[in-house]
Amino acid sequence: MRAFFYKLIMSEIALSIEQLNQCYGTQTVLSDINLSINNGEYIGLVGVNGAGKTTLIKSILDFISIDSGTIEIFGKRHRETASRESLSFLPEKFIPPYYLTGKDFLSYMAELNQVMLKDADIKELFQILDLDMTALKKSVRQYSKGMSQKLGLASCFLSQRPMLLFDEPMSGLDPKARAYLKRHLENLKETGKTLFFSTHLLADVESICDRIIVLHGGKICFNGSPSQCCEEFNANDLENAYLNCIGANV
Repeated sequence: MRAFFYKLIMSEIALSIEQLNQCYGTQTVLSDINLSINNGEYIGLVGVNGAGKTTLIKSILDFISIDSGTIEIFGKRHRETASRESLSFLPEKFIPPYYLTGKDFLSYMAELNQVMLKDADIKELFQILDLDMTALKKSVRQYSKGMSQKLGLASCFLSQRPMLLFDEPMSGLDPKARAYLKRHLENLKETGKTLFFSTHLLADVESICDRIIVLHGGKICFNGSPSQCCEEFNANDLENAYLNCIGANV
């Protein structure tokens, strides 16, 4: 039944945001945000600290009430709980329940996601994410930041949801783990998975994303491919194109 549900939504737009506005008191955090993400696209959201990236993600997930505008996830209004059945989310500061073991956490999340948890799948993902299998028996209170991040990523991948929504997914990962994660994401793209993630790492966006969304001062100041960004802002690399885009190149 779940596989059939996913098959139905595969032809739809994964995420649609129209005229989104969000304020905190007198401060405008997001202004007239319009964004459409097709199913199967990989989109990187970049911006300086305080640009509104996390607020945008929280708005999509209905963690905060929006002031105006509409958000749809695979054709369903974001206020509907059912809209989030099609995505898996990893927050920037992921802290699993300290009283669980790694295996307990994965089993709990699999139950919530209504998927069968197979040891072979766990082993494969732990190899992909460079996480030792002994971590399954350890209490997560013994985990380092990187280990916790890998456990959260493993849970998202095991959820089998068609869309991944990540806030700084590379946070806490060492260079080896980052390389392995990027390789896995590239492989997942071939299966039609949709990815929308915030990041400060422009190199990651350039290597795996179809489009880069530059959010600055609460507004989208660029939406296009990394190569288009370089061309539009007259730069030889994405880093300088980004600086030119936000008016910070000196």
